[in-house]
Amino acid sequence: MAQFTVLIIGDEILSGRRVDQHFAAILQRLQSRGHTLSSVHYLPDDPATLIAHFQRTLAEKRHVISCGGIGATPDDFTRAALASALNVPLQLQPQAAALIEQRFGDDAYPHRIKMAEFPQGASIIPNPVNQVAGAAIAQHYLLPGFPTMAWPMVEWLLDQYYTAGTMATRRSLTVLDAKEGDLIDVMQAVVDQWPQLTFSSLPSFGNPHCQQAHIEFSVQGDTHDSQTAIDFLQQQLSQLGYLFLEPANMPSD
Repeated sequence: MAQFTVLIIGDEILSGRRVDQHFAAILQRLQSRGHTLSSVHYLPDDPATLIAHFQRTLAEKRHVISCGGIGATPDDFTRAALASALNVPLQLQPQAAALIEQRFGDDAYPHRIKMAEFPQGASIIPNPVNQVAGAAIAQHYLLPGFPTMAWPMVEWLLDQYYTAGTMATRRSLTVLDAKEGDLIDVMQAVVDQWPQLTFSSLPSFGNPHCQQAHIEFSVQGDTHDSQTAIDFLQQQLSQLGYLFLEPANMPSD
């Protein structure tokens, strides 16, 4: 199992001209293979910002999936920014260049071929849509911003570079007419007894699934531990007189 950072790059996202579609799609692909997402960052097409961010993720040895900014237009800075952060030159990657030449022929020059310039030492991530490859180096994966291209490339790189982990089990319990402040001690008891689990508390004043005020408690991790922890939580809250939304104690998606 690996933990990933996702970078979504493009002024069009930050200005609202485009709506991000990558977050949910990449999260689903990570989770289906037993990986986790530690953070997601929306970044502008600005060289200094990108270089600083890559310097940080490289220093922290993060696994990074980056979408956007690897085209051939003057506002595509992602490849050069990663090269600068790695302190290596941009270099024409032979496999990537060959694919572009096969795809575009003479029209590969003088501009499209620039999309084969990767940080020195990078390998390719195949693009099944138009054969313009992405780049992989130092646990950083540069993908295009187009969802139809990026998502199959995410699947390829996860299957190529990572061993699938065991999917964590999540158990949830919805408690009716409860206030978080009254239940801190019970929540703390769960966290103290099962520190290996991820615990969350989501209060609501009512929604389409439950019109009453309620709190949804969730624990995620090992199947046995998750079940034991949610059973303990339900027992403690039952003793305090709380009622639950049925069916209680069922797996959550």
